[in-house]
Amino acid sequence: MFELITIARPYAKAIFDISLENKNIEYWHRVLIITAQISADKEIKKIFSRGLSANNIYDIFDKICGDKLSQSAKNLIKLMAENKRLDILPAVLSEFDKLHDDYKSIAEATVTSAFNLSNEQLKNIKHLLEKRLARKVRLKNKTDISLISGIIINLGDLVIDNSISGRISRLAKILQY
Repeated sequence: MFELITIARPYAKAIFDISLENKNIEYWHRVLIITAQISADKEIKKIFSRGLSANNIYDIFDKICGDKLSQSAKNLIKLMAENKRLDILPAVLSEFDKLHDDYKSIAEATVTSAFNLSNEQLKNIKHLLEKRLARKVRLKNKTDISLISGIIINLGDLVIDNSISGRISRLAKILQY
């Protein structure tokens, strides 16, 4: 997974920089969504695994996408086909989305709780995170009954664990020493 992101990140950065310069971020986002879906399709993967030439693979993408791709997008597909990198398009899309969120000052957070949180509770958590981070927050909510009680907030590399299971785990570590 680490290697995939390492390979995908420069592509995403280059695409994002070009889209920012040309003021067509939404267009490139749509292109990456379409091409990532194509490259991730099981039937397409079977076709690509037959050892087709880069031109044949490019032709398949071109026929599927039709007029949805600009010449720049077609050039990207051709380049990625030549470098045998079309399989990383979903990762390129993911990295592009991260760059876009960073550009728009949006952070993504996941709140995991033992029980369903009310809309008011989620709204309060979101407000507190936005105030602390000084950026907009896109909040996802999950439930995990193994937490017993409390919440865990994942925000990129930052984890705030205020769950009972987390506290028990930390206490057990302390008592082992």
